[in-house]
Amino acid sequence: MTTSGLIVMLLSVGTVVSLFSWCIYKVLTTPRETEKVHGVELHTPDMDEEG
Repeated sequence: MTTSGLIVMLLSVGTVVSLFSWCIYKVLTTPRETEKVHGVELHTPDMDEEG
């Protein structure tokens, strides 16, 4: 492998690992995030009809 290929590979792998680490950090350290999650109430037109 050439030197430039090795540099590109290391930058690519480093970027993906950094992004993954940041995402895991944010998920684990954000306080009370479950209070902001809202459920979706499924409402379809056939639910309006009685019968």
